[in-house]
Amino acid sequence: MPIPDKPSSYLQNLPAIFSEEPFLARFLLAFEQVLTGLAKKEGEPSEGLEEIISAIDKLFDPARTREDFLPWLAGWVALGLRSDWTEGQQRNFLSRIVPLYQRRGTRENLAELLSIYTGLTPVITDAEDVDFQIGVHSTIGVDTHVGGGIPHFFHVRVTLPQADPASLKRQNQIARALIDMQKPAHTDYKLDIVFDTLQIGVRSTIGIDTLLGSAPTNP
Repeated sequence: MPIPDKPSSYLQNLPAIFSEEPFLARFLLAFEQVLTGLAKKEGEPSEGLEEIISAIDKLFDPARTREDFLPWLAGWVALGLRSDWTEGQQRNFLSRIVPLYQRRGTRENLAELLSIYTGLTPVITDAEDVDFQIGVHSTIGVDTHVGGGIPHFFHVRVTLPQADPASLKRQNQIARALIDMQKPAHTDYKLDIVFDTLQIGVRSTIGIDTLLGSAPTNP
């Protein structure tokens, strides 16, 4: 912003003899511009260093920070903001994420993060103990285990309200990325994304909200 032509008001804080020096009046304007943000014309908005520093706490508050600072705050918690979120959703996410870090690696933390990112309610369960049954649970290394369920293994199930392929693929990618980031390193999991069955007049449009068979695990 150009420096105004009028003398610096800082001259009022100096002995009167300094006001007789034109150069000093212009020289002090540079410092006044930086510190207080002089406007070139009356009524123009201005922001100086003093004002910025006095309001710096707002930059770290998701509810009050500027919109362009929201991705910067997200970087502090090592998570990104979804591009399809509104500004309000982004602020709400950032205000909730820091307390969640205290529970990182827990089932509750993962469930809430999945809920925030996908807008759905996940169901997370431990590996089930299943009885050996020929033709049902009898494949060695897949669904047969001696001495109970698979250790350090959990199952995540998410139900989509509509089974359109684009939503299925996006939610699958988001869920897997979050689970891989948040789960303890020694654990493994299975993700199932399911949807309601075909209903004529409700979910029956081929290629949009109807899928035959089960949802693909890696769309």
